[in-house]
Amino acid sequence: MALIGNYLYHLPDNKAKSMNFQKTRTFGLLAAFFTVSIWALFLLATRFAVRGEFTVEEVLILRLVPGAILMAPLMFKLDLLPRGQSWPRALILMIGASAIFPYIVSSGLRYAPASDAGALAPGMLPFWAALAAFVFAGESLDKPRAIGLLIILLGAILIGFWQIFSGADNDSWKGHLMFLTGSGLFAIHSVIFRQSGLSPFQGLVIGLFWGTLFLTPILLFTGNVKFENIRLADIIVMGLVQSFIIGILATVLYNYSVKLLGAAETGAFGALTPILALVGGGWLLDETITLINSIGVLLVASGVFLASGIHNRFK
Repeated sequence: MALIGNYLYHLPDNKAKSMNFQKTRTFGLLAAFFTVSIWALFLLATRFAVRGEFTVEEVLILRLVPGAILMAPLMFKLDLLPRGQSWPRALILMIGASAIFPYIVSSGLRYAPASDAGALAPGMLPFWAALAAFVFAGESLDKPRAIGLLIILLGAILIGFWQIFSGADNDSWKGHLMFLTGSGLFAIHSVIFRQSGLSPFQGLVIGLFWGTLFLTPILLFTGNVKFENIRLADIIVMGLVQSFIIGILATVLYNYSVKLLGAAETGAFGALTPILALVGGGWLLDETITLINSIGVLLVASGVFLASGIHNRFK
């Protein structure tokens, strides 16, 4: 009895420690790492899908609808409107990360490989996040972080413009523009979310509800959601990956990371994705890994080390 009493006595403390850990910087770092790993999975899985039997619209349907159904019970408990926000900010919180960003990037993957997407979408997040944080929050940069952002930009330019000048793929520039646009919009969303006061789960539920409500009719209206000649097993697997792992888990982890680390530092982790996408694209999708592309990815990764602000922790 004494042992049972001692266990029950300490149980609240253990629970409190667990809850406190979810508010620590360490948890934020872990959340950021797993987030960028899932982002790489998103790029690889989506590139594989849209280059195969799936349309972009079908991939987005599988990302939104199953997740919205799963989270429906939570939608009845949480407020589905981002209160206290201007309409432009509220609109970004409602449909930005859940619908607009993945649609733009997924469309780009029809034209350019996952390795390019890794560098120009999540890889550019530190640059866009720092710019958005400066415009919307007045945050300034120290010299090392500014240099890191310039290195990231140089790596992105090397990857994007080299293919244009070399004429290797005339359509790849379309994908590159979509990657950069999606990344910029997602960075703006990150800064606004951090300022909104919303919890990670509120951000997820609001995005899923309004993203599904807004985008699903548009996707169905295009006539590209037919799932013709696609096995049921492939649809189920793609639905699990896109909706539950990418749409829900990555979003919650990312929102936690932004809350605990800030938009700029969380965005810096995004440059790990180009490395994972480069290796995964070559290994799993048989994408060509060129020397120029590899140098560009290494530049982005080096820039991330400086842009993350990690040097400040050793002062």
